[in-house]
Amino acid sequence: GLVLDANILMRAVLGRRVRELLEAYEDVATFYSPDVCFEDARHYVPQVLEKRGLNPQSGLSVLAQLTDLVESVDQSLYGEYERRARARIVIRDPDDWPVVALALLLDLPIWTEDQDLFGSGVATWTTDRVELYLKMG
Repeated sequence: GLVLDANILMRAVLGRRVRELLEAYEDVATFYSPDVCFEDARHYVPQVLEKRGLNPQSGLSVLAQLTDLVESVDQSLYGEYERRARARIVIRDPDDWPVVALALLLDLPIWTEDQDLFGSGVATWTTDRVELYLKMG
């Protein structure tokens, strides 16, 4: 499995490659994301699509469909790891603690493009390399 951060959810909505990978490997790996990452994506997807002159509702619809491929995990489950997660990323971006906490809870690597998560002590995979990990599954 993998823990996805908000930027990967955004890429799944705005592009094709992430969604194709999620669909191709849904039977091989389980994908998770903190509930707050879905909230962030719901906030930013409409703004990005409006700037591109596209229909924000279509993006929100794609995001809603992603819950078939990516399990949204409630903070009540990963919250107990907040202190440890914050300690690992405090000098980078403390707002990313839910992603690190969920990865610690599930003992899974993180799929991200956010360099703030690199060096957190949790394995990270970027989109251009994540298929190597998924093929090992």
